[in-house]
Amino acid sequence: MLITNISATAFRNLEIESQEFSPKINILHGMNAQGKTNCLESIYFCAFGRPMRSNMDCDLVGFNEKAAHVRVDVQKNLANFRIDAHIERYKNKSAKSLSIDRIPIKHMKELFGLLLVVMFSPEDLSLIKAGPSERRRFMDIEICQLSPVYYGDLREYFRALKQRNALLKTLQKDRSQMDSLSIWDEQLIYYGARIIKTRSGFVNRINNIAREIHFKITQNKENLQLIYAPNISDDYSEVMSKSHERDIIRGSTSNGIHKDDIVFTVNGISARNFGSQGQQRTAALSAKLAEIEIIKSSALETPILLLDDVLSELDKFRQQFLLTQIEGIQTLITCTGVEDVLMAKTIGEYKTIKVENGRLL
Repeated sequence: MLITNISATAFRNLEIESQEFSPKINILHGMNAQGKTNCLESIYFCAFGRPMRSNMDCDLVGFNEKAAHVRVDVQKNLANFRIDAHIERYKNKSAKSLSIDRIPIKHMKELFGLLLVVMFSPEDLSLIKAGPSERRRFMDIEICQLSPVYYGDLREYFRALKQRNALLKTLQKDRSQMDSLSIWDEQLIYYGARIIKTRSGFVNRINNIAREIHFKITQNKENLQLIYAPNISDDYSEVMSKSHERDIIRGSTSNGIHKDDIVFTVNGISARNFGSQGQQRTAALSAKLAEIEIIKSSALETPILLLDDVLSELDKFRQQFLLTQIEGIQTLITCTGVEDVLMAKTIGEYKTIKVENGRLL
């Protein structure tokens, strides 16, 4: 899979008439706040239909602009197609539309898997140290790329969760609708059980691959393990039923897949609680590299790799290891200076693109 060309108008600060990419390494360099990360985010948005650094689509539209547009030309299995993303802003609200070869997509699940992307930023190096929500996001983004069904399960689960939470707040004042609570319980139990099964399988797969990668990075000294930690491991229906009174008092659902986590251990010890910063970063690096291998084996495609100023956060050994692992993968690397990449390792064929004031030169 390759991105052959990109154009963007008013996407944050980007103004790109047309930019071709090398099928190998592309180094986007320039001073800070010029638009390097914005360029990666425009690709990310075309892959996932959501911002990379925000929950608000309207944040993607440039200042004093009413609309933003991105076009990405993709080559996949010797076929070519085009993804267009359009965002319009109305005060603090927005509306977005995406299309494939100018045919609008009706549901977001139609988008997932078309443009396979693995994004790696300095924030990802804090995956282990961050809260459970970041690790759930790590799971969900990757699984959605490979399974539109999973995306549908997530959407239905959170729709039911929103309705149940609204009902809980009503029940704090009026218990007349108590029977309705079981209706939303059934929805959460059905979709929650499906999500748990999928997440469990994903974590098992990524654990096997990440463990081998981590063993190599640490020169056979450390054993990494990823353990799926579902919030509900017993009878789902019983847990939900027993939580009714507590949930009504709180006005929110206290149990479910929205509280799941992944536990990272190094040599059997919690990496989050007791691992050094170096161990945590190495574990995160191993997990992200394992993502690439899972996509390769599941989709029979090589994803696009987006590295947002990651090399500056790694020591020379880990820089070299990372760059060795991405050979044969189209990669976009952002950095302040080209030497940041070239000093890490001889990377073979590459293309340099200067980013200045939102333009790619």
